[in-house]
Amino acid sequence: MSYTVIIIDDEPYSHKVLQNHIAHMPQLQLKASFFNAADARAWLDNNKTDIILLDIKMPEISGLEFLRSLAEKPITIFITAFRDFALEGFELGVIDYLLKPVQFNRLEMAISRAIDFLQLVNTANAIDSQEKETSKNFEILIKDGNRKTVIDYRDIIYAQGLKDYTILQTAKKKYVVKGSVKTMEHYLPGEFFMRVHKSFIVAKHKIRIVHKNKIELEDILIPVGRLYKEAVDQWLLRRPNHLDPESA
Repeated sequence: MSYTVIIIDDEPYSHKVLQNHIAHMPQLQLKASFFNAADARAWLDNNKTDIILLDIKMPEISGLEFLRSLAEKPITIFITAFRDFALEGFELGVIDYLLKPVQFNRLEMAISRAIDFLQLVNTANAIDSQEKETSKNFEILIKDGNRKTVIDYRDIIYAQGLKDYTILQTAKKKYVVKGSVKTMEHYLPGEFFMRVHKSFIVAKHKIRIVHKNKIELEDILIPVGRLYKEAVDQWLLRRPNHLDPESA
């Protein structure tokens, strides 16, 4: 199966780099390239794409302003020369954030993450709200019609809100469930999990390094939101020598 992608960037060299990378990804079909947000928005009024590769710093309309203006937001990967916009990007539901010049392996990882989400969202399930008490047994029940899947929440590394869904990332698999991170916070016990950003909940025992408002976690940098930073810093200061739900 192929997925469509468009490029929005005001730099010709960046277009060449991205187009060359995309040409080596058979799962992608480049539909269009734009050098400004206005032309891209006009195209999106009559066309659809699965993924947007979006520059942030552009004349007239920035990538941030462009993305905020879209009623229906495709999966978006920010492409930028600046490190300072990651927090805003995640708040807008951006799935990844790449620095120029974009390396092939880093773009490949971001595209893989986007495709995973697109595939999983088609089979998104719902948390069984009538079964919350099962959390006492370290279980979260996900229901899909009459079928139920049990997730041991001790396996969850982090939860990420994206669009109208939440991704639950475990070491072996990821699940997409309908509903916001705020809703998921109701099911993940505060003893073992911490809200660190508008879009992220992290397993406390997985937090090792917080550097410049980011948590280095597995293969992803988790942003720490301004409203949550003090709580994260305080928790790190008083962090127990050993905190793991396996020991509960």
